[in-house]
Amino acid sequence: MEQLVSMLRAAGDDTRLRLLLLLLEAELTVSELTQILGQSQPRVSRHLKLLCEAGLLQRFKEGAWVFYRAAERGGAAQLAKVLASLTDATEDATLIDDARRLARVRSQRAEEAAAYFKANAPQWEEIRSLHVPEQDVENAVVRLLGHGQLGNVLDAGTGTGRMLELLAPHVERGIGLDQSAEMLAIARDRLAKADAAHCQVRRGDVYRLPFADGDEKTGFDAVIFHQVLHYLDDPQAALREAIRVAKPGGRILIADFAPHELEFLRAEHAHRRLGFANSEVQGWFEAAGLKSLGAEALAPRSGVETLTVMVWLGETAGGKAARNVEAAA
Repeated sequence: MEQLVSMLRAAGDDTRLRLLLLLLEAELTVSELTQILGQSQPRVSRHLKLLCEAGLLQRFKEGAWVFYRAAERGGAAQLAKVLASLTDATEDATLIDDARRLARVRSQRAEEAAAYFKANAPQWEEIRSLHVPEQDVENAVVRLLGHGQLGNVLDAGTGTGRMLELLAPHVERGIGLDQSAEMLAIARDRLAKADAAHCQVRRGDVYRLPFADGDEKTGFDAVIFHQVLHYLDDPQAALREAIRVAKPGGRILIADFAPHELEFLRAEHAHRRLGFANSEVQGWFEAAGLKSLGAEALAPRSGVETLTVMVWLGETAGGKAARNVEAAA
């Protein structure tokens, strides 16, 4: 009772309610929230502090940036969703303005990322030399997905198409999706040289995958995010979309950085996030109803590489692993 009253008090202010509704839509920094609300940073920070203390928001620091998002689980998450359902964002002028400014913030991020990918597509593999040898990551991907034949595989955010080239001998059909025309041109050339006619790439958005809801016949056996999520403003939304198009028992594989403090990757390489903690990704899996099949850390072999890569594997509902767990229960 006391916790509920505390949450209601925290949400019972027009600015704090606006913040809560925005953070249900996206993961944002204080500076982005001040842009959207048109209020001073000290005032916005004070409201955020109250919402965090009530448990309605989560706060996490990465290098010089601090991110906020709405609580993902428990009573706080349920209350936030109820409040959102009671708010008519299509009629209220203030909320309409907030949504418009949020869209502008997201559009600006997307433009900056697109410009970066266009400028850096030719030397993309060189940029990846910052971390653990790519061969180690690729070996882990093949091993975790299994050496046997896979059916349909989606590489979301395919970039230069390396994952499709790697998995071509193991899949019946592979599709790579990316928003960068420059990256796709490199990917098409790579797949042609690899004689991987059963793999194709197309332009598309990882937040709005151009595929129907996955079922036993048309769903993807596996969806891969290889070094993609740290560029996204809403990694969980991309994960949920991947789950939507996967078949029952389909696998979701994420390869990305463990938490680090290389701040220059934001300024020079358009990274939105400085890696992900295992607990954070496991929380995403739990919130999305994804069965975790394990996580693996690939640490640098020497002091030359500076970044550890994590590989996570999950399975959608209805799969063999999930059925085994249910049977054991």
